[in-house]
Amino acid sequence: MIDLFSGLDAWVLVSLLLALTFVLAFEFINGFHDTANAVATVIYTKAMPPHLAVFFSGVFNFLGVLLGGVGVAYAIVHLLPVELLINVNTGHGLAMVFSLLAAAIAWNLGTWYFGIPASSSHTLIGSILGVGLANALINDIPLGDGVNWQKAIDIGMSLVLSPMAGFAVAALVLIGLKWWRPLSKMHKTPEQRRKLDDKKHPPFWNRLVLVISAMAVSFVHGSNDGQKGIGLIMLVLIGIVPAQFVLDLNSTTYQIERTRDATLHLSQFYQRNQATLGEFLALGKAQNGDLPEQFSCNPQQTEPTINALLDSLKGVTEYRSLTPEKRVEVRRYLLCLDDTAKKVGKLPGLQGREKADLDKLRKDLTATTEYAPFWVILAVALALGLGTMVGWKRVVLTIGEKIGKQGMTYAQGMSAQITAACAIGMANIFSLPVSTTHVLSSGVAGTMVANKSGLQGGTVKTILLAWILTLPATVGLSAALFWLATKFIV
Repeated sequence: MIDLFSGLDAWVLVSLLLALTFVLAFEFINGFHDTANAVATVIYTKAMPPHLAVFFSGVFNFLGVLLGGVGVAYAIVHLLPVELLINVNTGHGLAMVFSLLAAAIAWNLGTWYFGIPASSSHTLIGSILGVGLANALINDIPLGDGVNWQKAIDIGMSLVLSPMAGFAVAALVLIGLKWWRPLSKMHKTPEQRRKLDDKKHPPFWNRLVLVISAMAVSFVHGSNDGQKGIGLIMLVLIGIVPAQFVLDLNSTTYQIERTRDATLHLSQFYQRNQATLGEFLALGKAQNGDLPEQFSCNPQQTEPTINALLDSLKGVTEYRSLTPEKRVEVRRYLLCLDDTAKKVGKLPGLQGREKADLDKLRKDLTATTEYAPFWVILAVALALGLGTMVGWKRVVLTIGEKIGKQGMTYAQGMSAQITAACAIGMANIFSLPVSTTHVLSSGVAGTMVANKSGLQGGTVKTILLAWILTLPATVGLSAALFWLATKFIV
């Protein structure tokens, strides 16, 4: 790892280390900001002592990051438009990363301090959108092109629908438990359990389910939120040290050949569907020399881009043999072809089978650009896991006692946690970032309604206000910081 940074100018090295520190600080804060969402129910119901709950939550968050993959990481990265990703220079990379991280950290710390279960996912996404929009304004780019709006809409839908689903499903699970075992002790609150049964802990089976589901929430939280940190670090590395990280330099000859074959098959795919795609891609009209000096992603340049990429990869068995400039060039071609293929997949007229083939080609195209070194994954896992072990008290009380008018029963805790673990696990499968905070808090609220306990209007309004304000606040803050940074850094 250390040799990757050798030969850097002193200011670049200092900036890089500072940027990496910022990212890991964000993940550490994310850990203690979101820990309560995983441990609130087991601590409040006394299923586990706080120190054990927080420790094991940290361990499972750590494991979740290590085993979670990078699908969500690059879903976050690709919120930025492809033009910004392929043309970013070191100065812009620094300004972009420091601005979005400073905005995200400031909002996370503020909501944590006031004990408000706000979403780190919303915070990060708002900060990235702010940077993209500010970059568009500064460079006279249309706002419609300043952000990858399709990706933003997809992520926005997952963030909006997941808490609604959490509310409804958790309520239904609780109703099912009340119908199945209406007189069970699981429908008691910890206070009722202590007064009526003179017992401190939940019944054994309820306690077991609470503990297992809490650790499941911790694991899926690590695999979802940890990937956001991985995506941020890759943005840092690609923006500041592009020569070493634009491509996976550890790619095998087979992986490079697979990338080259995918490019060739993509060309054949377009030729096969020329009747449908010919006009959109200007097939047969552009020549190899038509690529502009200042490269930009344009579907009309697809054929010359394919030819240029095949020419660049001809005879290449390892990426290290390419010059730094050529590596950047190859990445630009790959990202551009993937972006165009994604647009092609949404065009009418393509058969379902052809769209499935295109999706497989896209995965092969990006196999050596959408990656993360193991040390990056390990660093994020440690930061999130250690952050999980501190700062949990403020939000636990809010989730346990201040959402509903009555305390949470064991059944409510189980319903909310099982729902959250399943919902976030499904989001991981489809590489969608979701908010652990939103899903679990909504699940608790749903069980309160289903239990006819009622909701505390003041707390719910505060949480909703934080959810509503998070996006505009972080968009505005990161945009302002990026504008200021470009004045001093670039």
